[in-house]
Amino acid sequence: MRVLFFGTSEFAVPTLEALHSSDHEVIAVVTQPDRPTGRGLQVSTSPVKRVALALDLPVLQPRRVRSTEFVDSVREMAPDVVVLASFGQIIPQALLDIPKFGPINLHGSLLPKYRGAAPIQYAILNGETFTGNTTMWMDATLDTGDILLQQRVEIEPADTSETLIPKMAIAGADLLLETLKQLELGTVIRLRQDESLATFAPPITPADSKINWTKSAHDILNQVRAFSSRPGTFGKFNGKRIKFWKVETAESDCDGACGEIVQVSKDAVLVGTGDGVLVLCELQQEGSKRMPAPDWARGIRLIRGSQFEVET
Repeated sequence: MRVLFFGTSEFAVPTLEALHSSDHEVIAVVTQPDRPTGRGLQVSTSPVKRVALALDLPVLQPRRVRSTEFVDSVREMAPDVVVLASFGQIIPQALLDIPKFGPINLHGSLLPKYRGAAPIQYAILNGETFTGNTTMWMDATLDTGDILLQQRVEIEPADTSETLIPKMAIAGADLLLETLKQLELGTVIRLRQDESLATFAPPITPADSKINWTKSAHDILNQVRAFSSRPGTFGKFNGKRIKFWKVETAESDCDGACGEIVQVSKDAVLVGTGDGVLVLCELQQEGSKRMPAPDWARGIRLIRGSQFEVET
């Protein structure tokens, strides 16, 4: 089939690569416009664009996919199927009506659970032990289209968003190819989503990155796992921003207030929470490098009874 591919983030890359290696023809790749990022505001291209260029595929970067000009250009391309994975814009109905085999979206959750922009992160944040991928027949609203195929993906206790996203992306590429196969054969069944089971995973905001020490140690652990390197999870100590790379929970006889340092040793730094004790393993103070928490503690001469700022 002639495939028009829409994608932007790392999650979409394995699907693009799988399509390119398949018998299908990727006629063009649509991705988000280049944007300035970081402190230096250097122009950054999407992971999908970088891979598409390396594969010598045509790249389109419309600012608005709902524009009449873009919809007309897609109509002229006459794709058999539109495939979308982690693109970043709502696709208008006028564009969805063009491909004869349908507009197919690969979404990183078991819909109708976790509709929205950050389904993988929210699954970890909420302590799920498994999640999955869904291919769906797109409609013009957010992740509400009919379910085509689904696959389950386990979330291991040590998984973070950094480890889970690639695992799900690779599995999702296989699911998408199987969906296209069944579309061609006419064997795929469309299943309407049960709205009563819908939950949501909205875009991550800076507020989501702040540690609330009144929450349980288990909840804070899941927050650090969910947001891992990007956007990160942060607290403040003596006015300085601390990024938490790795934490654990532990049974401890130590007792302290929320955000209070309850133990400092050569092997561990323990902090009180609203329920339980959090073990700081790896962190990074602003202006410094990532390091083991005990090294940070020695460097600033941390003592028991010191206090992280408590934000609720």
